[in-house]
Amino acid sequence: MDKISIIVPCYNEEKALPAFYRETGAAVREIDGAECEFIFVDDGSRDHTADILESLSASDRRCKYLSFSRNFGKEAAMYAGLQNASGDYCVFMDADLQHPPQLLKEMYHVLKTEGYDCCAGLREDRTGENKLRSILSRTFYKIIRKTCKLDMGDGKGDFRMMNRAMADSVLELKEYNRYMKGIFSFVGFDTKWIPFHNVERTAGETKWSLRSLFRYAVDGILSFSSAPVTMAGTTGALLILAAVITGAWALISGSGLTGIPLLVCLILMLNGVQMFFISILGQYVSKDYMESKKRPIYIVKKKVGFSKT
Repeated sequence: MDKISIIVPCYNEEKALPAFYRETGAAVREIDGAECEFIFVDDGSRDHTADILESLSASDRRCKYLSFSRNFGKEAAMYAGLQNASGDYCVFMDADLQHPPQLLKEMYHVLKTEGYDCCAGLREDRTGENKLRSILSRTFYKIIRKTCKLDMGDGKGDFRMMNRAMADSVLELKEYNRYMKGIFSFVGFDTKWIPFHNVERTAGETKWSLRSLFRYAVDGILSFSSAPVTMAGTTGALLILAAVITGAWALISGSGLTGIPLLVCLILMLNGVQMFFISILGQYVSKDYMESKKRPIYIVKKKVGFSKT
């Protein structure tokens, strides 16, 4: 019998977990020919998430959980869950039920019968989401498609079931600065997309502020694209050319290089552009610096339900 590992990153999800466990448990009972295990990863929650996971693991042997020593982020939690998954198939799900458990049966059927390595959910809309956030998200995915040359379109998220071959390939990428959507696209494999409609969270509040989403977007671009560095060089060359043309025109026209206030403004603007692109280069250097430290992606404080090997 096949085994499906359901990996669930959790950060302050005490209100959502009971409903998630109930509905997902009912959904997996409908899957013929497979059993499941739940791997919850408590990403340094500050509420009673760990207590709920302790209770679930005590009442259901299928439920296992890891508790981090602090908040390491969703990407680290997904990696930790995958590292500890023993299933023939692995699926990532959010605890807020925005990833419909009813699709698990279809995902498993696709992987078993249609020859795909991965079956993923394609979110068709952003119902219940803030309009500004929706606009920014769509803009981000347009930028990342053009700069990274990877299949990371709007609506193509983390909700996916993959076979063991793809899971092992994802685990081979051990970089500290992780962007899982990019990693899924980078490793390749044949993926079938199943559309679904977005729904509001079943309980609790989103942990993604506009600031954290912006930081996440920047990490994604810097992790899988060198386009910002190329853009910096191109912009610098254009600015030099513009300065030469402007100076030549001033001399030829006889007006001379006058207008000190204008000159000061231009100097300030050019210095600002220079500092902006130095910042971009600094981001790449800092990420390389963090990778060179070889620090662990996460640190486990408690591990419950896993066999000792």
